[in-house]
Amino acid sequence: MRGTGSRPPGGPGGPTLVVGVLGGIASGKSLAARELAGSEGLVLDADAIAHGVLASPEITARVRETFGAEVLGADGTPDRARLAAQVFADPELRQRLEGWIHPAVRANIAAELADARASRVPLVVLDVPLLLENEAQHDLVAQCDVLVFIDTPAEDRKSRASATRGWDEREVARREANQLPLTRKRSRATHVLENSDTAQAFRQRARALRAELLREPPMERAQPER
Repeated sequence: MRGTGSRPPGGPGGPTLVVGVLGGIASGKSLAARELAGSEGLVLDADAIAHGVLASPEITARVRETFGAEVLGADGTPDRARLAAQVFADPELRQRLEGWIHPAVRANIAAELADARASRVPLVVLDVPLLLENEAQHDLVAQCDVLVFIDTPAEDRKSRASATRGWDEREVARREANQLPLTRKRSRATHVLENSDTAQAFRQRARALRAELLREPPMERAQPER
């Protein structure tokens, strides 16, 4: 699907094209983000940024005070798995933790995006797990020219979540219950990338989409849901 405005293509020395990646848990969003960015683009990985924020002395101290030393790892910083076990069981605690971390993550992404635009980076990919879910709290979706949905069969996602994260079906279901339905995410996308066969085929489709976007990107920014 394409827009109808007059935005010129991105490319070296030209405007920066900003792509937001959507999808379910273990759908291949991070792999897609890397392939879409390519060697000349930039991936802004919200999870990686959040890891750094969570490990900062200020946030570590807040976590210790609120959740107890039992959620800290051997290095003295918060252990994400132990912390998740508490916050996913208590919406109020989860909201408090997100209130500490999300503003810092958004500020970091905004600064990196501004630098990329100033440097004329041809393409920036936002790998933000809850991009649409937090749309009301920040303007990252409004920064995107394109939204790409990664369409991956449920069984494949469950298998990957088990193999790479050690999550069983109940854990995947618990986490996805806190996210928008995949049908709504797909409906917001300007492009859909199928991820139902081999990793190599998926990479090739992502690279083909990248070339298409840089040659003839959508002509208007992805719009907020009405």
